[in-house]
Amino acid sequence: MSFRTIIIEQQEHIATLTLNRPEQMNTFNSEMALELNQGLKDLDADPEVRVVVIRGAGKAFCAGIDLKEFFGKSHHEYKQWVALMEEMAVTIAGMKKPVIASAHGFAVANGGGLIAAADLAVVAEGTRIGLTAVSVGLFCMGPAVPVSRSLGRKRALEMLLTGDMIDAQIAEQWGLVNKVVPKEELAAATLELARKLAKKSPMAVQMGKQAYYGMSDMEYAKALEYSNEMFASLCVTEDGQEGVDAFLNKRKPEWKLK
Repeated sequence: MSFRTIIIEQQEHIATLTLNRPEQMNTFNSEMALELNQGLKDLDADPEVRVVVIRGAGKAFCAGIDLKEFFGKSHHEYKQWVALMEEMAVTIAGMKKPVIASAHGFAVANGGGLIAAADLAVVAEGTRIGLTAVSVGLFCMGPAVPVSRSLGRKRALEMLLTGDMIDAQIAEQWGLVNKVVPKEELAAATLELARKLAKKSPMAVQMGKQAYYGMSDMEYAKALEYSNEMFASLCVTEDGQEGVDAFLNKRKPEWKLK
């Protein structure tokens, strides 16, 4: 499938999905929201892909939603429109493959939500992150969902209620991003992390991610029961058997993904 607002490239087992509306600072319009979700689903279904990286073209990672689409909608149409903008968070959580956000410049509103929704995030020094909708009479209700699962209540509400931008270093201290690197090292640092994940057992990584998201909202004992069931299922896979045998026999494992 060909896309107009995203670019997909693949190197080894790592796919890079670039938001490609640089003149609009990669703001979400309906077309890009649709293409982002379809691109992610296509990559999740591709057996050659083990890790997905999301980046932004131009000066910014993503500056939110394109408000040129805002006016002239009914209540029902607004609900459908915003659901499309936020679908990426559900898509990423439901993917088997890990998703890394590689951000620079600005990650604002839905851009901040995309960082929070990604499984991991590497961010360039100087990047500004904010949930700014409250400053224009709206509220980042969609981004609040993944952000609230990355930050504690006080920090999440501080970002949501004030609309203030925070620096990449603060985002790292608060736990919103994993790593902050010099801008010129962003691509290399992201690729290093992606390669580290791609070398692991694909089956273990994919089942592990599924188990993590599956148990996140469960009651404690049920979460343990579910996780134990997933662990047992992993143990009987070829990769599970291969990994333990390779460890015990001091050799490099050969992953089967079966």
